[in-house]
Amino acid sequence: MNNRKIELLAPARDLETGRVAVDCGADAVYIGGPGFGARQAAGNSPQDIAALVDYARPFGVRVYATLNTLLFDDELDEARNLVRALIEAGVDALIVQDMAWVRLVADLGFADKIELHASTQTSNMRPDDVAFLGRAGFRRVILERAMSLDEIRAVRAACPESVEIEAFVHGAICVAYSGRCFFSRSTGDGSRSGNRGDCSQPCRLEYDLVGGDGEVIVKGRHLLSVRDLDLSARLGELLDAGVSSLKIEGRLKDAAYVRNIVSHYRRLIDNELATRQHLRRASVGVSTPDFVPDPAKSFTRGGTDYFLDGPTGGVASIDTPKAMGEPVGRVDRTGCERTGNRFFTLTGPPNCGQRGASGGSESRGNSTPPLATGKSPLATGDGICFFADGRLRGTSVNRVEGPRIYPNRIDGIAPGTELFRNLDRAFVRALAGSRMRRRIGVSARVAMSESRVEVGFTDETGLTVTVLREGEFPEARDTTKMLSVVREQLSRSGDTIFDVGEVSFEGGIRFVPVSLLAAMRREGLSQLLEARRQIAPLRNPATEDPAAQFPRTRIEATENVTNRIAESFYRAHGVTEIAPAMELHGATEGEEVMRTRYCIRRETGECLRRQGRHNSLPADLFLVRGRERWRLEFDCERCEMSVIKA
Repeated sequence: MNNRKIELLAPARDLETGRVAVDCGADAVYIGGPGFGARQAAGNSPQDIAALVDYARPFGVRVYATLNTLLFDDELDEARNLVRALIEAGVDALIVQDMAWVRLVADLGFADKIELHASTQTSNMRPDDVAFLGRAGFRRVILERAMSLDEIRAVRAACPESVEIEAFVHGAICVAYSGRCFFSRSTGDGSRSGNRGDCSQPCRLEYDLVGGDGEVIVKGRHLLSVRDLDLSARLGELLDAGVSSLKIEGRLKDAAYVRNIVSHYRRLIDNELATRQHLRRASVGVSTPDFVPDPAKSFTRGGTDYFLDGPTGGVASIDTPKAMGEPVGRVDRTGCERTGNRFFTLTGPPNCGQRGASGGSESRGNSTPPLATGKSPLATGDGICFFADGRLRGTSVNRVEGPRIYPNRIDGIAPGTELFRNLDRAFVRALAGSRMRRRIGVSARVAMSESRVEVGFTDETGLTVTVLREGEFPEARDTTKMLSVVREQLSRSGDTIFDVGEVSFEGGIRFVPVSLLAAMRREGLSQLLEARRQIAPLRNPATEDPAAQFPRTRIEATENVTNRIAESFYRAHGVTEIAPAMELHGATEGEEVMRTRYCIRRETGECLRRQGRHNSLPADLFLVRGRERWRLEFDCERCEMSVIKA
């Protein structure tokens, strides 16, 4: 599709973080409203969302509100009121999981005023399901993170061009298929649910892997914890596969994280767009970082392409679910001065990426050269971490003298220890001190006569405003100096969102007072800002096609129809049987609480599909934590693992 808009979509925990995302080059921002969002801790008032819309609009940046949890019958009236409030706030789209939102928006008369985007929580993997959503009122579908590139291509081919495809490119991964996970509800008192915005993240905890005979095979490891998605090197492939929106996860992340990661992806996406003339950026304005973006210096469990090339091992973060940061090297030696101050030195290569399933180390690249003699990659105030006795430990750097590094605590640091920097103090300072602003390019055209001065300001999209002053303007005695003064005054865009570059002239050169030029510039740029705010939002709502047929006649319990409006929606589209929703079940014993493409057998090198390879794991496997127990089942034909509450 020629002239397709490409969007960098950034998370916003709150108004401040949303503004940072806009400043750093996001084409769209998604933010949680006051309720019904998948991150309860990231709710925002309609007033703050309206303020973010006002800040984003001049750049053509769109704002989406997340309403991606399930609705119960007694919440439908509250949901209607929230839709009204968000539309009044000016949001461009609602990101939703529950099909009731389709009917709520339509019943309120807003179907032609706002886009609906199908959240990844609707578990969008099958081409026929995605094609149905495109006919059922959704302008965009957000794909499941576990999909392969071939599957993404198949989805794109099955959908009309009018349906946009959005894919995650960076951030935390839900190990289960999104929206089909009940693992949180199967733990503790069962009150916390990911489908209701309150996931307790049990997949990040430690478990024992136990055989059917009770033998403990693996003790106390993070067996369901996976690394963080990082598709920095695969963006071009996603664009070529038909993805239009590249999404960064992280509605609980702070402004520093957003500033770093958005700036990083802005540069990479612009590079890809420069080689693809049939694609164009979805918003305007240039963001020039005053720091060097580096994803390794923000929260990360280690990067993975996950299953973009199909199911594979090496995606786990089994040793720890915490951020380890960037590898800095291996301890060469430790020592103690006469004063009692203890130190260590480092040597390369730091071939020590995020540790893998077996406890060994893995690296995404080739070995790096040894560290230069007399230099240290660490600095005073840096945070470092390392593994000792199978546990992740951390400390900070008190001071650095040449190659010697003096930590706050040296316990556990020994020759051969691999070190990671999880806090780069200099980088944190650079982020905190960043004054990066987003600027829209503007040219000025000046026409002078003896009785009037006219200045036209035209932005990079062609939008023009004109400022006029009448009076007596004599010929300039020094035309060269006057030209310089006019250029200087009109180019002083100051604390605006504009960057006035070229200044051209028509007619003769007259003398114009500096104060008048400054006033005309302020008035012109103010008018241009207001004109940009008045640009109609770039929305393309879809309407529900009553003739669209759901691909199946039965809705399973895991597909979670939890209210009467959603049930009516599915029945109107050909569904004849709807199983009671898992989310409404009082207990989870004996139920499949997770289905996932991630596989513990594969991750530990014991994949059952590998022909001719000895498999040492028993047939029956369980995850055990305290008194709680889950049975594992393996569907090798579909390359999937199920977790059943025992």
